[in-house]
Amino acid sequence: MPRFQVPQRPSKLDPFADKLSAWLAAQSRKPRKQRRTVKQLHVDLAALGFTGSYGRVAAFMRAWRAVRQRVQQSSGRGTFVPLAFQPGEASQFDWSEDWAILGGERTKLQIAHIKLSHSRAFLV
Repeated sequence: MPRFQVPQRPSKLDPFADKLSAWLAAQSRKPRKQRRTVKQLHVDLAALGFTGSYGRVAAFMRAWRAVRQRVQQSSGRGTFVPLAFQPGEASQFDWSEDWAILGGERTKLQIAHIKLSHSRAFLV
């Protein structure tokens, strides 16, 4: 069954896309708590004359993030290599000291921490 082709229409966001991309790039370098939300970005765009909806700005941001994530994954930045171990092959060991009151006296404790790499079991 033939489907009706919807023609490509210009978005109200098109004139502001470069500005919004620059803002998102600048925001991505800031700590998460210091970044502007999509609502704040929409308000800032409206102050510049944008008459489109919040949903358009949110959709633009989702698409921008998806492209950025694909670029980071293919560039070697942000890659992840999972580690796999056979049982008994490896473990992690750490040593710590702490203080506790035992029998009314302050006592120094020396603690060994062991984590098995295969099962992730934790022993103290």
